[in-house]
Amino acid sequence: MDLGLFMQPLHNPERSITDMLAEDRQAAILADKLGYAEVWVGEHYSSSIEPIVNPLQFFASLIDVTANIKFATGVLALPQHHPAKIAGDVAQFDHLSRGRLIMGIGPGGLASDFELFGIMDKNRADMLVDSIDIIHRIWASDAPYDIKGKYWHVKIEETVVPKLGFGPMAKPYQKPYPEVAISAMTPNSGSARQAGLHGWGFASANFIQDCWVKSHWEQYVIGSEQAGRKPDRKKWRVARSILVTDTDAEAAEYLASEGNAYRWYYDFVLDDMRTYDILPVLKRDPSMSDEEVTLKYCMDTMIIAGSPASVLDQLVALVDYLGGPFGTLLQGFKEWDKPALQQNSMRLLAQDVMPKLRDYCASKAAAA
Repeated sequence: MDLGLFMQPLHNPERSITDMLAEDRQAAILADKLGYAEVWVGEHYSSSIEPIVNPLQFFASLIDVTANIKFATGVLALPQHHPAKIAGDVAQFDHLSRGRLIMGIGPGGLASDFELFGIMDKNRADMLVDSIDIIHRIWASDAPYDIKGKYWHVKIEETVVPKLGFGPMAKPYQKPYPEVAISAMTPNSGSARQAGLHGWGFASANFIQDCWVKSHWEQYVIGSEQAGRKPDRKKWRVARSILVTDTDAEAAEYLASEGNAYRWYYDFVLDDMRTYDILPVLKRDPSMSDEEVTLKYCMDTMIIAGSPASVLDQLVALVDYLGGPFGTLLQGFKEWDKPALQQNSMRLLAQDVMPKLRDYCASKAAAA
């Protein structure tokens, strides 16, 4: 099992964007030094709380200061962009990073971005499939191009001038193209089923209950079987909020402190889910009333915290609950309100917890 870092990222909007971006870069650089396999960063054009507009641009600033970590867009909201632009941007980044790219895609998740790009009432799931199909067809062909999709038309015919190099579009460094992955959040996610249908990887969000994470695998299996493809658990990434401290008492004291980053994070998530009427993702029992979904409930049920030994026990229980090992555990990034504590959490997870968790997963695989 690999270890990765899932960064939306969420920040207190009272901070400057300059400071937010600097902290995000520091987290990614530390993750690389600690041997994390992946770092995921989202795309949000109209948010003061999720400040990274272009994850590829952000990642470009990290290529030369990291060694091995793969850069995963989490996600490129394809309905918001022309497929030809994404095809060019991704191909260029893939070359710059020498193939250290995972192409995370999605239909988008921010209503203000939908309004901004005029896609509020569009079938964004359908647009997603159309876009990635066009992108792959661009990469699989040479100029001239005449690729007709349902929502876009890519055409370069009359202006192709071979002797001047005009017309051809760049192909990625990875052949035939970078791994495609999609994010999944809702119960019995259609995105997870879509991943199975197309053979994509998928990542389950860290701000939902474990039962809905489990439902993602079930939907992925359905999609895989519909496509006649064997489900591959290595393609499954599971994001969780994880805090590792030297002792259980240290974790409990921090999480009980007023305004700590985890408390702020789940307070935002709770407000967001209420605003858009999607509280069910926060409920372990669908019969719960909305009033029962409190901040304390969210923190008690969605944060894995404690000493390395305690966190290992909780992660082993998670692996068992989800039916066995999966491809990558993604630690959910939280703002560094106490940098020494958060950085130590990453170190302890990578160096103390993961080796033992990998041993456990290997024993499970051997016994299967």
